[in-house]
Amino acid sequence: MDVELPELPFPLRTYGPDGHWSYEDGVLTGRAGGRQDRFVPPIGEDLEPGCDAPRLLGAPEGDFQLAARVTVGFNTAFDAGVLYVQVAERAWAKLCLEHSPDLPTVRSVVTRGHSDDAGAFTVDGSSVWLRGSRTGRALAFHASRDGARWTFVRLFTLGDERQTSAALVGFMTQSPLGEGCVVTYDHLAFEESWPDDLRDGS
Repeated sequence: MDVELPELPFPLRTYGPDGHWSYEDGVLTGRAGGRQDRFVPPIGEDLEPGCDAPRLLGAPEGDFQLAARVTVGFNTAFDAGVLYVQVAERAWAKLCLEHSPDLPTVRSVVTRGHSDDAGAFTVDGSSVWLRGSRTGRALAFHASRDGARWTFVRLFTLGDERQTSAALVGFMTQSPLGEGCVVTYDHLAFEESWPDDLRDGS
């Protein structure tokens, strides 16, 4: 199913399980079902990817910054709302507001065959602003408590410039241990640019 949001200059398409995606009055809503996630554990041998999760993705051209305020209806540890970017089946990354497991936390995961997992900072309440950016082969994640001052989370690559220029970008919901959760994304914003400085709070 294709979805067009007025804030984004590119169409979105659903991937994975049904996320019951809807959009009304500037608010995008998605729902994760029980035991849905995308994570490939780095521990052990011959491990398969974690079960799939609802994604709503599109392919912007050139440099960009995609931002949204993410609000999660937390029910169980590791429920999360996600900004997501993918260049191949085993090359993708997610920036999450996740209940992990005692406090809502901004976390990032980069998967190149197997997934890493890194915490950034905790959040009071169930909302935070998340932002993903791209230029060339480089990708960056930022998060903000107020939507004004941004904290640098990480800078990384998922492939060469050709692969990264064709990346799918958008939104994901997850509930790896629970029976599901609802996530909303509002204050959606898109700019055709790369941040001037990754670490100055802008």
